[in-house]
Amino acid sequence: MKVNQFIDHTILKPTTLISDIEKLCSEAIEYQFAAVCVPPNFIKKSKELTTGSSVNVATVIGFPFGYSAVEAKLAEIVLALVDGVDELDIVINISAIKNNDWEYLANEINHLLPVIKQHNKTVKIIIESGILTDDEIVKCCQLYGAAGIDYLKTSTGYAEKGASVHAVELFRKNLPSNVQIKASGGIRDYAFAKQLVEAGATRLGCSAGVAIVKGENAGAGNY
Repeated sequence: MKVNQFIDHTILKPTTLISDIEKLCSEAIEYQFAAVCVPPNFIKKSKELTTGSSVNVATVIGFPFGYSAVEAKLAEIVLALVDGVDELDIVINISAIKNNDWEYLANEINHLLPVIKQHNKTVKIIIESGILTDDEIVKCCQLYGAAGIDYLKTSTGYAEKGASVHAVELFRKNLPSNVQIKASGGIRDYAFAKQLVEAGATRLGCSAGVAIVKGENAGAGNY
């Protein structure tokens, strides 16, 4: 399957050190991961460290709870673009979903998306599927699928439940075929990663990327 091509090698802890970023980027280049996903303040450093490779640099916006104002998220996006980011993983307002305020959510994405698309960057929208009902997930698929995003992402990794095969399958059933799926949160071994890809995920956000690749190698011969 070559699981490495699906992985966004991730570190988002608040105590992240420059040495952590150096290790992350070095591993991403060695294992040919799709991207590194780093805190906004490490975008520039990560771009320097991955120069000349195929590894993209992603960051998070409105992370991890999503309830910051639209204007604040827009400012974060603009700063990330200035720093050279390739991909933006945006946490939408989860509270608005739980309060059934779809007008707010439509307004939010309609303000954020044009700025990113103007710069031809990749947009991943995080909806925190582990704390949503199936009906709420389907409504998110309908709203964000119609908006023109690149990926719908399952989780931040900070909620009580992360990625699940059920959520990925539900995404795939209700999203337009051109919208891809990123699974994240709790992906620690090759077996689970394989299940998520088979369910329809085309990106996997995880900090255990190296262990997952080694798990694949152990079961399927050389890398």
